[in-house]
Amino acid sequence: MGGRPLTALNVLGVPEDKVPPEVIAQILRGGAHAAKKARCVILGGHTIRNPEPIYGMAVTGIVHPKCMLTNAAARPGDLLVLTKPLGTGIAATAIKRGLASPHLTRRAIAIMRQLNTAGAELAEKGLVRGATDVTGFGLLGHLASMCRASGVGAQLIASDVPALSPEVHDLIAKSCIPGGTRTNLQAAREITTWNASLDAAVFLLADAQTSGGLLLCVRPKHLEAVRAVLKKHRTPASAVIGRIIRAHRASITVS
Repeated sequence: MGGRPLTALNVLGVPEDKVPPEVIAQILRGGAHAAKKARCVILGGHTIRNPEPIYGMAVTGIVHPKCMLTNAAARPGDLLVLTKPLGTGIAATAIKRGLASPHLTRRAIAIMRQLNTAGAELAEKGLVRGATDVTGFGLLGHLASMCRASGVGAQLIASDVPALSPEVHDLIAKSCIPGGTRTNLQAAREITTWNASLDAAVFLLADAQTSGGLLLCVRPKHLEAVRAVLKKHRTPASAVIGRIIRAHRASITVS
């Protein structure tokens, strides 16, 4: 939303009989490293016993009201720019099943570790009209929310959407698809239309992402300036994957 993080609290839940202290220490070191990269200070945290390991941060930050990015500001003619390739959900499922190659594993971890720090600079410079993250509800789910909030429609070009690796498409063909991704696709059918030949491709568009990128609404005249900021922040992608269109109701067309 264009904000800059200031402080964070760790939130950690662990099953003591399954996660040893050295692993817990590695998790906390990883969080500290990410916070340092974001110029955010960890003030402390809370640890609880939990049947499954969980870790996250409660973050406090600041944003100028006039610079805030929301998913309700998309306008017809805006280009849709995606800042990270899709497929982390499929890759994570493949890793759990022992189907992922070492290359895909390294690639997925690297992408998930990449921070979305470019968002604040884009907002402060007024280069982006609206934005949303792409996380658990997948690209289609978060874009659908944007269309509903903004009162617009969207057109996506499936072949322009970047994937983590060509291996992701092979995994889809083998039905290596997370349950969350299948649920996302079922929900997306309410407002999304696509040709039957794209049935496999839309699984990538619905894939539930962990630490996904940003979906930006960019006026065509600002595209090159936006790409310059994304390059400066070493953002994994700056792919134009479609555009916002006028529509009587929220809708997404995939071609």
